Amino acid sequence: MVSVGLLTLIAWFSSPNFSVDHSVKPGGDEAGKMCSIGAEIHAQPAPEPALHANENLTTERPTFVTHLECAMTGERYAADEIHNLSRAGKPLLVRYDLGGVKKALSKDALASRPPDLWRYRELLPVRRAENIVSLGETMTPLVPLPGMAKKLRGGEILVKDEGRLPTGSFKARGLVMAVSMAKAFGIKHMAIPTNGNAGAALAAYASHAGIKTTIFCPEDTPEINLSEIGIQGASVYRVNGLIDDCGKIVGEGKRKVGWFDVSTLKEPYRIEGKKTMGLELAEQLGWSVPDVIFYPTGGGTGLIGMWKAFAELEAIGFIGNKRPRMVAVQAAGCAPMVRAYEAGEEHAPRWEDAHTIAAGIRVPQAIGDFLILRAVRESGGFAIAVSDEAITQALDEVAREEGFLMCPEGAATYAAYKQSLADGRVKRSDQVVLFNCATGLKYPLPPIRRTLDRLKPIDFSQFEA
Repeated sequence: MVSVGLLTLIAWFSSPNFSVDHSVKPGGDEAGKMCSIGAEIHAQPAPEPALHANENLTTERPTFVTHLECAMTGERYAADEIHNLSRAGKPLLVRYDLGGVKKALSKDALASRPPDLWRYRELLPVRRAENIVSLGETMTPLVPLPGMAKKLRGGEILVKDEGRLPTGSFKARGLVMAVSMAKAFGIKHMAIPTNGNAGAALAAYASHAGIKTTIFCPEDTPEINLSEIGIQGASVYRVNGLIDDCGKIVGEGKRKVGWFDVSTLKEPYRIEGKKTMGLELAEQLGWSVPDVIFYPTGGGTGLIGMWKAFAELEAIGFIGNKRPRMVAVQAAGCAPMVRAYEAGEEHAPRWEDAHTIAAGIRVPQAIGDFLILRAVRESGGFAIAVSDEAITQALDEVAREEGFLMCPEGAATYAAYKQSLADGRVKRSDQVVLFNCATGLKYPLPPIRRTLDRLKPIDFSQFEA
């Protein structure tokens, strides 16, 4: 029988931490040196444990939420109770003891954690690890577009590719936080109006948490979105109207059925999930911010969330007071924020006859309009509308020349950048970040009609460069 001690020696001899000193020569004290091997083995430190992929989901960390606050009036609300809108009918924002966060969290500690959304736990509202509902929310990459930058003679173009998240869109960020908080509160039934991607994210996370969902979509919602919502466990309905018409049904059902309304900005936590885009972006840029952010804007949760993230990062000493110029990108066929921005208004009336191929930004009226417009103006940014033709051209251009398939809403940001560069609203030296909010594979693509008959002679000259 092999002894435990011998097995230990064999294991250490095989270890990458063990090395033999080949300078030892046969002779006088060779035996003494060989006898010291055991002592040296025991003196070596144990190998470092591998980074645990789910550490952020399982480790209890200090929590710093203090209260909720009405975004319009500043009225305070208790943090650990179920809320939708404030008494003024406006969104509620989560507030933190940022002084406490500053003492508890360092850049080095953050860098040692797995690269996912939950690495920022001290700046998130979920207090206990057991309530985290996760499907693997990875940190999304910044993809450079050097060919486009050279072609446009502009500065560095980086695309934050949110299509890498679960369910293929940035809606995963907001809904994973809302569902995790719903689990913490014991909510059993959630409902949402959606143009597609938010419904898919809610269905997936709620099913994972054992929560029932009812989801309402405009009747022209792409079939792939309806199918993924249904197969991921939700009850999904087509509605003969737009997303705000669906929202009215959700609101009425809240009173009559008792489900929890998780519509955009009608609960406090989707903003907290979306703000992780700003936290990630600053970290990926070495704790700095770009000159300009182009963000596809419908309900505007992400734009509002990132603006909040930058303020919190400055408060804890991770970044300085520089802010990116925030650009709200809308489609010409549905541009309530652009109209309000250009008119100098704080609120944006409903856009009638809303239409665009970029369904994710077809939001006729946003409850957080004043928050979007404040962020845009405070940052020195602007709101801009692009045509469907420009969106289609941008999508085709980036795909063919960079090999990057954007979604229509993401392509709208590239079209807006081109337009802003041409009219001088963005400098040619500016570093810009475009948000691609979903994978392009979830949207209709142009058909391919070329065929080749293998049984007939093939003219290979057609393939020459």
